[in-house]
Amino acid sequence: MSASGGTKAIVAALSANLAIAVAKFVAFLFSGSSSMLAESVHSLADSGNQGLLLLGGKRAKRQATPEHPFGYGRERYIYAFLVSIVLFSVGGMFAIYEGYEKIKHPHELEHWYWPVGVLVFAIIAEAFSFRTAIKESNPLRGKQSWSQFIRRAKAPELPVVLLEDFGALVGLILALGGVGLALATGDGVWDGIGTLCIGVLLIVIAIVLAAETKSLLLGESAGLDEVRKIEAALVDGDTVTRVIHMRTLHLGPEELLVAAKLAVQHDDTAAEVAAAINAAEARIREAVPIARAIYLEPDIYDEAAAAKGTNPAMTPSPDASPR
Repeated sequence: MSASGGTKAIVAALSANLAIAVAKFVAFLFSGSSSMLAESVHSLADSGNQGLLLLGGKRAKRQATPEHPFGYGRERYIYAFLVSIVLFSVGGMFAIYEGYEKIKHPHELEHWYWPVGVLVFAIIAEAFSFRTAIKESNPLRGKQSWSQFIRRAKAPELPVVLLEDFGALVGLILALGGVGLALATGDGVWDGIGTLCIGVLLIVIAIVLAAETKSLLLGESAGLDEVRKIEAALVDGDTVTRVIHMRTLHLGPEELLVAAKLAVQHDDTAAEVAAAINAAEARIREAVPIARAIYLEPDIYDEAAAAKGTNPAMTPSPDASPR
């Protein structure tokens, strides 16, 4: 995912959440609805989320330094992890606390038309933001299901915004249900129950995002398609006869490290091997442009050693191990 593609979805979500947060808080002041208070904190937390994602994207563009020779691309993962852990969890636990207090000390809603009107407005605004995130994600998602896209995306911004907006829409429906039941029954406990459900929803989303961003922080290999393209680009059938073993690692969403040991002909000269290595690097960069750091080591393939298992295995495919 390009940074610009994610930025459009982030800005749309930020604009929607800021407007919604103000409207929800005004509705809380007039109605006293705990669902409205929880939802206003939720929207403020979401706005902070988008601010962190934008900050992470900006800091990730810094040039490499001697201390950080591979650059700062992973800052996008760090800020996405902060989003999932800190802000989502804070919003979720606040909602659970507020819901518990409202169930313990219920009171009748005042000026019911305020929360109802704001919730309808918020659903429309969130739907627009969600639509933007879906539209930005579809070209990158390809034939993957939405769950596969969220699990396998190397750029964290769109999965975060998608889950945020989905959670916001479900939370708004829960809040509307809580307020509606409180009005219909005259029992403010339903407002508290709706608030509790919002809190549980936010914490579940926080756990999902934390698991996905943790995997990115630990370091993930290239996707299966990229691995196959790199392997095909390395072997020329003349000097380079096979890939003995290879490792790939995402230094950032759009920066890939490739390290491989290549089998070359035993009677090739040093000049021929060097030319073949340079040509292989050029083919890799043409096939997979995000391959920025490439380290290739020529060697003589030893079939007996390979049969004994002394050669490391090829880079596993993304489907080879669970995340």
